[in-house]
Amino acid sequence: MTHSATPDGGVVALAGGIGAARFLRGLVQVVAPGALTVVANTGDDLRLHGLHISPDLDTITYTLGGGVHPVQGWGRADEHHTVAAELAERYGVPGWFTLGDRDLATHLLRTGMLADGATLSQATARIAAAWNLPFRLLPMTDDPVATMVETTDGRTLHFQEWWVGERAKPDVVAVGLEGAATARPAPGVLEALGQASVVLLCPSNPVVSIGTILDVPGIRPALRQKPVVGVSPIVGGRVVRGMADRLLPVLGADVSAAAVADLYSDFLDGWVMDTADRGGVPAVQSLGIVARVTDTIMRTDAVSAALARSVLDVATEVVRR
Repeated sequence: MTHSATPDGGVVALAGGIGAARFLRGLVQVVAPGALTVVANTGDDLRLHGLHISPDLDTITYTLGGGVHPVQGWGRADEHHTVAAELAERYGVPGWFTLGDRDLATHLLRTGMLADGATLSQATARIAAAWNLPFRLLPMTDDPVATMVETTDGRTLHFQEWWVGERAKPDVVAVGLEGAATARPAPGVLEALGQASVVLLCPSNPVVSIGTILDVPGIRPALRQKPVVGVSPIVGGRVVRGMADRLLPVLGADVSAAAVADLYSDFLDGWVMDTADRGGVPAVQSLGIVARVTDTIMRTDAVSAALARSVLDVATEVVRR
């Protein structure tokens, strides 16, 4: 494996779930081992069946550890659902959020550690070590937070209830991170940002992944002190995965690569978009942001690596400005 020159202070990547994990598969090919820190969204975390579940942390772990379901892009490969079936069929427990048997082992370990007084960071470090991740993985915060959505029918739902349980059918009028006001960045997050030569925004949902990380007090101001380059999660006016198209209008933003760059414009220095969004380059440049286009549809690890190289090339240009 060939690695490109890594900035002296290393690289910090802010990450959501599937899109981020696929980008990271390329990034670890071009950044030297030990030089990368990944800060992951925990707004999606939830408690179910008494277990603490961290969907984005686990998707990153399974993908980079080689155990993710190859078609879904989340959950475990070679998975079985004996426990889920028993809960549903024998006990009548609603199965709107299905946990596989192998996946349950991760949640049991995490929940047990938390019950014994460990922090989410400590549990994450143990799980990451077991999967031999080639970078440091940190939750955005150890404090309890939850992404909540308000629907047009007057309900307030946990993001996972809306997205998975109700298949995102209700329209949304507001999104917020419950607990954000008193949350603190997890140990090591601000230190990693302070030491980094460049910060990368993975192609993750700008509202409930990257946006949620930015809601943790102290993180957004820290980014204003660093070169920041991001990858657009919007391609040709459409989302690649997820529901950003349903949530961006809640913030008053268009569903476009340029509009997402504008959301980050108080700290963003470079923006990499798909070739389908070449027409948005002038709008991004008008914000004082370096804009580049390339193939961002990560069909293979080779495409992910090429995208990562393009992002680091933009980072080098930004630093030299």
